[in-house]
Amino acid sequence: MGLELYLDLLSQPSRAVYIFAKKNGIPFQMRTVDILKGQHLSEQFSQVNCLKKVPVLKDGSFVLTESTAILIYLSSKYQVADHWYPADLQARAQVHEYLGWHADNIRGTFGVLLWTKVLGPLIGVQVPEEKVERNRNSMALALQRLEDKFLRDRAFLTGQQVTLADLMFLEELMQPVALGYNLFEGRPQLTAWRERVEAFLGAELCQEAHSLILSILGRAAKKTLPVPPPEAHASMHLRIARIP
Repeated sequence: MGLELYLDLLSQPSRAVYIFAKKNGIPFQMRTVDILKGQHLSEQFSQVNCLKKVPVLKDGSFVLTESTAILIYLSSKYQVADHWYPADLQARAQVHEYLGWHADNIRGTFGVLLWTKVLGPLIGVQVPEEKVERNRNSMALALQRLEDKFLRDRAFLTGQQVTLADLMFLEELMQPVALGYNLFEGRPQLTAWRERVEAFLGAELCQEAHSLILSILGRAAKKTLPVPPPEAHASMHLRIARIP
């Protein structure tokens, strides 16, 4: 059995792994795990990842979870272009610096709109407007800090070439963008950064990876999304309760 990737393209980290593998011509078998249908909670999937989360990489008997670990593994095993995960110690450290900051400041913040606009209503939960407003403010603050600390006058987040950092951040941005929130108003530097990253990845690959998330709001309005099964509700309620 070759490389297998367990993904749901509604998931930001899953999209990052998918785009990376596709862009670099890494052969893999796609194992779709539909989170809205509760497939991540199945006994079959729990044997792959007892944490019941995507993405997951399975390379023979070797199993790896967490998107950053997966991206680093793929970068190293398949000897992709050096700019993704530089061999130079200091350049690589800067990628790790961003990824650490990303986990604390971006990952839990930019996915909240999906919960407030789509996932919560699917199970009959309305998130208070004050929490939604706080989240908008948190996103704005994170973007300002990202521009001040990482982007600055660079073409990309850690230098003049695309790295894993740019891919991870792009996929987090796609969530609020797909839900109608304009992150780029008054931010020409960030707008130009996005255009550079998407041009590098290519329009066809971006459309392929983003079509599911870009259609989510329309599908929610038409009530064509699957309703998560009852066994998924407890963990969903807990995630919504954790929105600050």
